[in-house]
Amino acid sequence: MYVLFAGGNLIDYEQITFCIMNWIKKVFKGCAHKSSEGHYHGHYAEDRQFYAPSGSGDAWREHENEEIDRAIALSLLEESQKGRRVKDDKSQLEDDEQLARAIQESLNFEPPPQYENVNTYQPMPVHFPTGYSRICAGCNTEIGCGRFLNCLSAFWHPECFRCHACNLPISDYEFSMSGNYRFHKSCYKEQYHPKCDVCNHFISTNPAGLIEYRAHPFWMQKYCPSHEHDGTPRCCSCERMEPHDTGYVALNDGRKLCLECLDSAVMDTKQCQPLYLDIQEFYESLDMKVEQQVPLLLVERQALNDAREGEKNGHYHMPETRGLCLSEEQTVSTIRRRPRLGTGNRSMDMITEPYKLTRRCDVTAILILYGLPRLLTGSILAHEMMHAWMRLQGFRTLSQDVEEGICQVLAHMWLLTQFDSASDSNGAWTSSSSSSSRLKKGKRSQLERKLGEFFKHQIESDASPVYGDGFRAGHQAVYKYGLRNTLEHIRMTGRFPH
Repeated sequence: MYVLFAGGNLIDYEQITFCIMNWIKKVFKGCAHKSSEGHYHGHYAEDRQFYAPSGSGDAWREHENEEIDRAIALSLLEESQKGRRVKDDKSQLEDDEQLARAIQESLNFEPPPQYENVNTYQPMPVHFPTGYSRICAGCNTEIGCGRFLNCLSAFWHPECFRCHACNLPISDYEFSMSGNYRFHKSCYKEQYHPKCDVCNHFISTNPAGLIEYRAHPFWMQKYCPSHEHDGTPRCCSCERMEPHDTGYVALNDGRKLCLECLDSAVMDTKQCQPLYLDIQEFYESLDMKVEQQVPLLLVERQALNDAREGEKNGHYHMPETRGLCLSEEQTVSTIRRRPRLGTGNRSMDMITEPYKLTRRCDVTAILILYGLPRLLTGSILAHEMMHAWMRLQGFRTLSQDVEEGICQVLAHMWLLTQFDSASDSNGAWTSSSSSSSRLKKGKRSQLERKLGEFFKHQIESDASPVYGDGFRAGHQAVYKYGLRNTLEHIRMTGRFPH
């Protein structure tokens, strides 16, 4: 049985009884005789006599009750003080244990795992007991009591530990680092994890857990490896893959053309004539005038392939031929009127007509694939014009790498004249080369300049033994000996000078 006293102390009733009995024993300890009428006789030490105070029985009982009440009060006071001491000791013990745990967690902090070549950390919220404080690395103010983070060798208010990308507090168990910047894992992935430029999804990992993707060597367009086999179309000019959110233009012969290349595309034979005159002037500036007027025709892919089959000799750049210098009589279907752009980005209403080639000299016509940007069309035309010039000049039948290589050198040279980077390359060609062409070309847009750089890159990095190795051997010879001396050596020996 328990009794609740003022002050909230809960005291056991049996304990109270026990305290009272102990007090009574102390009061009557040493008593050897019965009391009579309040008189007490006793002996102590040297038989000296002591006398108890006399009085009535009621007075004695009243005095006894007061002593009992006093004993109870003293007992309750002792128990109350004992309870407070126990409570204070318990509170101090809890604070000590909490401090010990915080120190132990700091000592046991392990390096966090890494996420995609960057550090991923685990912030540790710590509750320090009252009286312990730190300086926040975020706001440089005292943290004081309560909850804070201990990571990156510093202390932080939870609201000061923020993501560098979204500027929101990082409350996740893990986070990512890039340099000295902190990120939510999701924000880091959004900012640094590569996305496919075709489907715009995060590029997935391969079975080994590594991020694997393809990238165009010039444009650096990143895409999932699966797009190489799922029928995603490429631009027939710049080779970039078609993004899912951007529609390429579908030409009549099945090719796809991106909108950037479409902007300067040459679409019919009439539109190509000014470019043809520019190439002729370029050759005249090199003192290599083509004496015969060779017909130039823009054709579809099928017509170009049919004409190629009709030629007895020649090497063609696979997988697709984009230009031909013909020497046989045949009838070719040429584009008389350019198509218009219809619904769904499809070309419509293109008009073609047959053109009969007659042999008046060793060259009957030059055919160029329609729908290519102006700079690419011009480089192809400069290449085919070199074939025509050598045939009309009576060059012997050359090996494929020599003939195609020197033709690529002339195509590369013409591209250089379209930009400010044109030079004589220490005698590679004469200083008068196409100065009028540079005046006529006008100011190129940044996009067209980029396309021109890409077409140069295609020639320079071609891996084929005929076009690629042939160009590099011819370019080295022209750089070392000059164009005129190189051509004379080819005429005499059929090889490039070394």
